[in-house]
Amino acid sequence: MIKSRYWIAAAAASSVMALAGCASGPNQNLGTGIGALGGAAVGHAIGGNTGATLGGAAIGGVIGNQVGRSVDERNYYNQQQYYPPGSGYYPNNGPRY
Repeated sequence: MIKSRYWIAAAAASSVMALAGCASGPNQNLGTGIGALGGAAVGHAIGGNTGATLGGAAIGGVIGNQVGRSVDERNYYNQQQYYPPGSGYYPNNGPRY
């Protein structure tokens, strides 16, 4: 029983790391990790076995990845709209000494 818990934890951790490596933005990384962990918990609660846990982690990771990607794209669009490059906004053009 304890060995199966270690395998489940190791599989969930490796799934989170594998899916987080595919993400690019900060919210996309966070969404992937949280989605995979939440999906693993739900999958284990529903199925109660390793396959259900891994399936839940995969599905939750993909959903969290897409939600985070959407937030990153929205934030990027809003930043470009309000602070176009060369407008004098500090993060876009940096300090001039």
